[in-house]
Amino acid sequence: MKKLLCILSFVCLPAMAADELHLYNWNDYIAPEAVASFEKQCKCKVVEDFYGDNEELLAKLAAGAKGYDVMVPTSNYVASMGKAGWLQPLDKGKLPNFKNLMPAYLNTEFDPGNKYSVPYAMSITLLGYNDAKMKELGITVDSWAVIFDPRILAKIKGKVTVLDSQSELMAAAFKYLGYSVNDRDPKHWQEAKDVIIKAKPYWAAFMAQGYIKELSTGNIWVSHGYSNDIFQAETGAQEAKQKFHIRHALPKEGAVLALDAMVIAKTAPRPDLAHQFINFMLDGKNSAALTNITGSGNPNSEAMQAIKPEIKAIKAVFPDAETAKKLEQLKDMNRKERQLLNRIWTEIKARKG
Repeated sequence: MKKLLCILSFVCLPAMAADELHLYNWNDYIAPEAVASFEKQCKCKVVEDFYGDNEELLAKLAAGAKGYDVMVPTSNYVASMGKAGWLQPLDKGKLPNFKNLMPAYLNTEFDPGNKYSVPYAMSITLLGYNDAKMKELGITVDSWAVIFDPRILAKIKGKVTVLDSQSELMAAAFKYLGYSVNDRDPKHWQEAKDVIIKAKPYWAAFMAQGYIKELSTGNIWVSHGYSNDIFQAETGAQEAKQKFHIRHALPKEGAVLALDAMVIAKTAPRPDLAHQFINFMLDGKNSAALTNITGSGNPNSEAMQAIKPEIKAIKAVFPDAETAKKLEQLKDMNRKERQLLNRIWTEIKARKG
């Protein structure tokens, strides 16, 4: 019987080598060469797992998931993750490259003193579009109306995707209506829900990750997505020698700026490797490689000199001062607000398109 119990215990436990770093990250959000370089440096294996939305990450942790060392949530989720006991404080003494970070992205209201988090990269939630198709149809992509106004959507029905993210889609609807992305008025939430439900029949899908390929192949003409994903869609289109380009469009009403951060799980099997990895990614060249591959914004001052000029020139990746005024970071919600948002999201998803 003891032998059987030992076998069952072995089967139930996840296989985890002593020299493995388990990274839970957004899809396509790290330079492959950086992973290979870190593995060589630390003489370890980086095991990657991916998610497409912060809510997916939270749901997995709430369900008791363990085994991750480093995770990369958006900053506004860090406070609640810390309160839930899912994070361990950073040892800044093990992060000498912390000095490379721009002060503007440190000591935020989400994590005072950066107790738990280290800025990783930035993105803007905006619109990506097929320039040839939009020109052919005479559609100017400069407003959230492109994904919410039925009069415009009638011309591109079935060729539009929106993020499968309740917070991001509601934020886009808020901006379209002239509100802040952090509006908490229930009446405004109802208005945003109605806008989304009216537009839903024209969309092809709610999509968290696959829209990069759909844009680059020409199957989809407009996507509500992240600036770094739109950059990668354009890269894919050009590699495939498509006759169109995938362009960024920052809506005139404004948009969400997301600052993603590296954190260490409270139950991290290898917090030593986690600190080594974070410090490695804070090196200027390694941080620049992330931007050069994924098209992400970058909070690392040492990285700027190694970032490709053509990427630094994209305002939707590195916004100028005037553009930055129209950007807002999402704030965390309290329990009551989150419950309301969940109910609204359930109703949106349940409505037939």
